[in-house]
Parts: sequence; structure tokens; C-alpha cells
Amino acid sequence: MYTASDLRKGLKIVINNEPYIIIDFQFSKPGKGQALYKCKLKNMITGVIIDKTYRSIDTFQPADLEERKMQFLYKQDDQYCFMDMETYEQVFLTEEQVGDAKNFLIDNLEVEVLFFEGRPIGIELPNFVDIKVVKSEPWVKGDSVSSNTKPVVLETGYVIRVPTFIEEGEKIRVDTRTGEYVTRIKE
Repeated sequence: MYTASDLRKGLKIVINNEPYIIIDFQFSKPGKGQALYKCKLKNMITGVIIDKTYRSIDTFQPADLEERKMQFLYKQDDQYCFMDMETYEQVFLTEEQVGDAKNFLIDNLEVEVLFFEGRPIGIELPNFVDIKVVKSEPWVKGDSVSSNTKPVVLETGYVIRVPTFIEEGEKIRVDTRTGEYVTRIKE
């Protein structure tokens, strides 16, 4: 059981039988009265963000979350299929549950699937993914005024800006947290 003084950014708690993560937190102590804890919370199932203020006497239930290493197999319609690496059990997540991670999901990628009370609710990608460039326009000096980058399309359909020497068919490393190019991969 958590108390209000345990609240901090990144803490996962249960409110109304649903898991929430604290995405912003502020403590205030007015001159008179009790301390207030202002939190911005994100529902880990629906993605809805709420603002709540708690007093120092409030208590919270920790979210019973489990992470399992799983492998991405395929996408069918708006469902993403993942397989447990130990039991070979398959679970499906919706496009909403996968979120922006869909931009970096390539076949056989190992991810952490987050479960709440036995239900899959989301995924966590590795920090870096090696992914193939499928479309790259040739770059001509003078095409850009300020930067030496160009847009390319990755095998997932995601478009990012890369240095001008990157060509179609090459593999690049992308930071999944920012969605930015890191380096070219030599094969």
C-alpha cells in the first residue's frame, strides 16, 4: 500500500480497478492546512489522462503489473500478434494498445509485453531497433537550405529524416524513444 508521500513520476497505481501511471507530479504545502499532491495520471489501458489532487492521508494500491518477454510475429487487420518465448502462447494487442510502437515493430522483434491481471495492455520496445530503409529519394546538393538530411520510408511505413548518404535497401539503427536516426548498420 502506498501513501501520498510515496507518489512520484513513473509510479504505477490502481484507481477504480484500472492501472494508472503518474506522468507528472507536484507537491504543494499551503501556509495553513495539509499538504497537497497534484498528479497527472495516464490510464494504462485506455490512455486517458486525468488530473487528481490528493491529501497526505490518502492511500493507494500498487498496480499488479507483469512484464513478459515476447516476440512480435505478425499484424492482421488492427491486431498485433506476440508469442511468449518460453510457453509459445500467443496474445493479441489492438493498434491502440500498441500505440506509436507500431512504427518500429519488425518481424521477430523481442519486446516486453505488459500484463494487468492476466490481460495484455501494452508493450515496451527495446531502446534501439535495426530497421531497413525501403524508399529513399536521391539527394541533390542544394535541395535543402539548412540541414543535410532527407526523408526516408522504413519497412514499417514510418518516415524519418536521415543523413543524405543513406540509400534504399540499407539498414539503420533508430532510437525508439525519440523516433530518430542513430547510425547506419554495416552488414
